[in-house]
Amino acid sequence: MSIGSRSAYWFVAPAIILMGLIFFIPVLMALGLGFTNYSLGNSGFEFVALENFEKIFTRRSYEKMWGATLTYVLVVVPLSVLLGLAAALAINSVTRFREVYKTIYFLPVMATLMAMAIVWQIMLHPTAGVINRTLASGCDAEFVYGVLSGAYFGFDPLTTWYGNACANVMPNWLGDKKYAIWVICFIGVWQNFGFNMVLYLAGLTSVSRELYMASQMDGASSAWDRFRLVTWPALGPTTVFVVTISTIRGFQVFDIVEAFYGFGSAGPGKSAYVMMFAIFEKGIKQNLIGIGSAITIIFLIFVMFITLVQRYLVERRVHYS
Repeated sequence: MSIGSRSAYWFVAPAIILMGLIFFIPVLMALGLGFTNYSLGNSGFEFVALENFEKIFTRRSYEKMWGATLTYVLVVVPLSVLLGLAAALAINSVTRFREVYKTIYFLPVMATLMAMAIVWQIMLHPTAGVINRTLASGCDAEFVYGVLSGAYFGFDPLTTWYGNACANVMPNWLGDKKYAIWVICFIGVWQNFGFNMVLYLAGLTSVSRELYMASQMDGASSAWDRFRLVTWPALGPTTVFVVTISTIRGFQVFDIVEAFYGFGSAGPGKSAYVMMFAIFEKGIKQNLIGIGSAITIIFLIFVMFITLVQRYLVERRVHYS
């Protein structure tokens, strides 16, 4: 081995050691503890094989975790990706105040979490919030009430959501288990689409103007034709990356739930009991390290699977050369 090769190993050794300390060792520890009933402070523990994983996939107490997590991912990921793409295309098409629009759309990403939660809690307050007050004001307007309640279209107002809310009481968005997870999803979309917009704006800079000129010469005269034939195919790698990052971030959601409901609960009736909150509750609050580690292993498997899918799609060159 040459001196140059040895020097290269010495240069990369600190990075490898650091990665081992902050990533590989914790992952291996979680992998081992996930098959035990270990609890912090206990002198001993037992090997329970797949018992922890069986509980996670069969017990009703974890059904809410799967339901809330999958609902959040399946709602937030596509909506935040589509809105991010739409915002990027809109900003890329204007020439004036482009930086202002970028800043406005990116503000939710930069907003302090607790400040964001306070503002939304005020807006979503069941009696004094601006959202319910706006909805309630429409109950006294004949045209608005007729349209939203379906009365103008022949429906019984009391059978529709808006008509029933006007007749009884406006919803408690954060305090009712029917709405809690959907509010968390809405906040997730609002918070994440600006980040996706920035990624798409970076991808749009790599689309050659010559491709648009060539498409116009080939008959792509409308904006939709240019988007369908040039922009969208060229954004293939960017879209794969955005979807991958958004999906991983979706499984990682915890801060929004914690900001709105604190460490004590995951919403009314655990309706916002997402995977990261389950790891926190089992591993930290209840000191069930084995169960918490098992959920962590499942999360890491999801992340590895999503990463492998991204790698496969990128290697397949999901765009036109």
